[in-house]
Amino acid sequence: MPQPPDAIAPFPDRSEPAGPDPARLVESEWRSLRAEAAELDTPWAEDYRALVEAAYAEPRLRALYPFTSHWCLRFSAATRPLLDVVGPNLTTLSEGGYRVALLMSERGRACATAREAVAEAVRLLPEGVGPARYGAVPGVAGNAVEGAEEA
Repeated sequence: MPQPPDAIAPFPDRSEPAGPDPARLVESEWRSLRAEAAELDTPWAEDYRALVEAAYAEPRLRALYPFTSHWCLRFSAATRPLLDVVGPNLTTLSEGGYRVALLMSERGRACATAREAVAEAVRLLPEGVGPARYGAVPGVAGNAVEGAEEA
């Protein structure tokens, strides 16, 4: 039996493309990231969840497209498929605490709490960044290349 329109979830999950609406893509990615963090079962899961939730609670970060790389929380000024990485990365340390660094290869600043790490991340964001825009690949519409001369 078909569901009434109001019973359908307003945002799709990552397995269901949300289309080129960047606000919906950002919210969908945050929802997936938070769900993943809530289900994580590792020794550092509680700290990681605290970091994700603190970042989500910060409006400037919540407006950006979140993603992870090697369990490092990162942000983009554009959604997938073409990310535009901005600001620092945030990492939960295995010995406790957090690290905020502009490059994954640098030591960065150690922070005792998730809130402190998020505050430092916001301080390091470029002025005027956000909300995230759709990360369209230039010259491509859907899966077709625009213009025969580009093919």
